[in-house]
Amino acid sequence: MNKCLNLAMSWFRQTKSILRKDLQIEWRTRFAINMVIAFVVASLMLILFTIRADQLDPIPRSALVWIIILFASLSTLSRSFLTETDKRTYDLLKIYSAGKGSPVFSGKLINNYLFSLAVNIITFTLYLFLVNLSIVSWPAFLVILFLGTAGISGVSTLVAAIVSQADRKGAIFSILSIPLFVPMILLLTDLTKVAFVSAELSTETQSLWALVGFVGVMVTAGSILFDYIWEE
Repeated sequence: MNKCLNLAMSWFRQTKSILRKDLQIEWRTRFAINMVIAFVVASLMLILFTIRADQLDPIPRSALVWIIILFASLSTLSRSFLTETDKRTYDLLKIYSAGKGSPVFSGKLINNYLFSLAVNIITFTLYLFLVNLSIVSWPAFLVILFLGTAGISGVSTLVAAIVSQADRKGAIFSILSIPLFVPMILLLTDLTKVAFVSAELSTETQSLWALVGFVGVMVTAGSILFDYIWEE
């Protein structure tokens, strides 16, 4: 019992160290957050003035926000592991984590989740204001916000780890991650319609459980596969 507790505490401390390192780096440079906010604002202005998003029907208007979030994620979340190889600190990361892969993946995943959550809250706030939408079901909105963020973070962290040792990392990241993002975006679109158009979350129970399963599979698969990636 004590051995299991010690292992759990050791894992927690290493995960917290990786998370703290990434948060400190981002806070010091603020490169990713500034870039993604500029991208989100530019995208919102583009859809507002070119396709007149504020004049669309409520259902397509409510789903359009996930396209912005998807491409914002593609532009920034790949950095979780790619910066380690670009700056040649991947081996130092192994030393930092005492050679264990699980705390590294967990720390990177939590960092991506917190980053994505902040960006998504900003995006939704600006989007709702600009296209004149209102939230009619807060439970549905909170579900899509937290589960959608978890799904995006899980896919991005897993794919970034896989392609971190490859050439042309950015292109490979987009190619591998988009097929994984598509089913999740479709599920989120159905649930977003509930949050902004109809107030009955029970009408989309199948989509809700499918999204929960998708997020669970992505996070579990990432945790399992990363050990093999880490040893390469």
